Amino acid sequence: MKKDGKYLFAIIVIIALFGSVMIYSASSIWAQYKFNDGFHYAKLQLFFLIVSIIAMMIVSKIDYQIYKKYANLILLGCFILLVLVLIPGIGMVRNGSRSWFAIGPVGMQPSEFAKVGLIIFLAKYLAKNQKTLNDIKKSIFPVLGVIMIFFGLIMLEPDFGSAMVIVLTLMVIIFSSGVKLSFFASLGVLGLIGVAVLIVIAPYRLKRIVSFLNPWTDPLGSGYQIIQSLYAIGPGGLFGLGFGNSIQKQFYLPEPQTDFIFSIISEEFGFMGVLMVTFAFGFMYYQIIKISLKQTDLFAKYLSFGLGTQIILQALLNLCVVVGLIPVTGVTLPFISYGGSSLLVSMASIGIILNISRKNSS
Repeated sequence: MKKDGKYLFAIIVIIALFGSVMIYSASSIWAQYKFNDGFHYAKLQLFFLIVSIIAMMIVSKIDYQIYKKYANLILLGCFILLVLVLIPGIGMVRNGSRSWFAIGPVGMQPSEFAKVGLIIFLAKYLAKNQKTLNDIKKSIFPVLGVIMIFFGLIMLEPDFGSAMVIVLTLMVIIFSSGVKLSFFASLGVLGLIGVAVLIVIAPYRLKRIVSFLNPWTDPLGSGYQIIQSLYAIGPGGLFGLGFGNSIQKQFYLPEPQTDFIFSIISEEFGFMGVLMVTFAFGFMYYQIIKISLKQTDLFAKYLSFGLGTQIILQALLNLCVVVGLIPVTGVTLPFISYGGSSLLVSMASIGIILNISRKNSS
C-alpha cells in the first residue's frame, strides 16, 4: 500500500472507531430503556465495523478493472433491488419510508448500493465517451435518463436525502469531465423546478421547509429535531460537557445515534470536537483527491473521485442539517452514524479507492 493509501486507511479507521464510541455515548440511555442493554447499539455497530473493515481489506485486493467489466450488471442488480424494496412484504417500512430489506435484526438499504453502482457506471461511461462529451444530446442526455430512473425509484420509497446525495454526486462527476458550463446552468433551473414540484406533491416536505425557516412554528412537530439539535450544540462551548455527559441524548433528541449524532459530538466535545471531525473528513477527501489526480486511467480517475465525493457530500449535507443550514434530509454521517449497510458500503468504497491507489499512478 502506497503512502496516500496508508494515510487514507488510517484516517478512515480512526473516524469509524470514534463513531463506534460516540454511538455508545449517544445511544446508551435510549438502548437501556428500549432493550435493557445500554451497549445494544454499540455492540451491533462494533460488529458492523469489524465486518466492514474485513470487507474493505478484501475489496482493496480486488482489481478495480473488474467493476468496469461488469458495470452494467452491477447497475442492473441495483435497479432490481430498488424495485424489490418497493414491493409490500419484501421491503420494510421504517420511519415512513419503504427503503429497507430486513435481514434478521438488521436492515439493508439498497439505495446505499445504488450510490456505488451508479458511480461505477458513470465512471465507465465518461471514460468511454470522453471525446464526445461536448455533444450534450448524444453523450450526456442518455446517462441523465439512467440517473433520473434511479432518482425516481428512490423517491418512491420515499428517500429524498439519498436521492439528493446521488444526484449531486453524479452531477459533480459530470462537471469534472469538462462538460460545458451552460449545460449546468440549464440543468440547475430544471432542478429547482423539479424540487419545487416534489415539495408541492408531498406536504411533509413543505412542513420541513417551513420548520427549517422557523422551527418554532411547529416546535413539537416538524421543527422538533432541529430545535433539540441546536439545544445540544449551543451548550457545547469550546470543549463541551465531556464524554458521556450529553443532556439532549436523554430522550430529548430522537434516536441520537443516527442522523443527529454530530449534535451529541458537539455537545460533549464542543467546538474542538467539531473541528476534529471536520478536519478528519477534510483530510480523508484530500487523500482521495491526491489518489485520483495521480491516475493515468480515466476510469480509475472518475471512479476514485466519484466515490470520495459521494462520501464528503453526504457528510456535508448531514452537518448542514444538524446546524440548521438546510432542511432535514434524513442523511446519515458516513462512518460515524449508526447503520450497517451505510458503513459497509462506505468502507467498500474506500477499499476500491485503496486498490486504485496501488495502480496506474503517474
